[in-house]
Amino acid sequence: MDGIQARRVEAGDAALGDVLALIRSEFAYMDGVIDPPSSMHRLTLDNLASGGEVWVTGVPVVACVVLTVKGDVLYVGKLAVAAGSRGKGHARALVDVAETRARTLGLGSLELQVRVELEGNQRAFVAMGFTETGRTAHPGYDRPTSVTMQRSASGKK
Repeated sequence: MDGIQARRVEAGDAALGDVLALIRSEFAYMDGVIDPPSSMHRLTLDNLASGGEVWVTGVPVVACVVLTVKGDVLYVGKLAVAAGSRGKGHARALVDVAETRARTLGLGSLELQVRVELEGNQRAFVAMGFTETGRTAHPGYDRPTSVTMQRSASGKK
């Protein structure tokens, strides 16, 4: 998209450290906003490398996403874009990579979860073709804490 090139980061790639730092930096604003706290606090280089396909844009890394097969969908997780690179198409480019990967893997949909409190993030995903399909509660909570969203991987938005 618009000349933005994405590349897959494999285990052992030094860029994984940059990915972890980017996620921690760009998810930090959620502290005190979302309840329960973000799972990014439990993220390590080891579980990042083994948690799915890690894709990035930029050199140095300015955006990342972790793609994981979950049943018949490709889960889009830990999508982060550095503050200075927002609005330039990096998130959309990584979602397009996810769509291509889903089709390659024979999966019909992309799925993600966004916290209920993060309405701006929800709007951004709607703008990228996602629609709400449900709400779930983290263990121990009696109210929805996450919004589940899906998008077709057919290339039609």
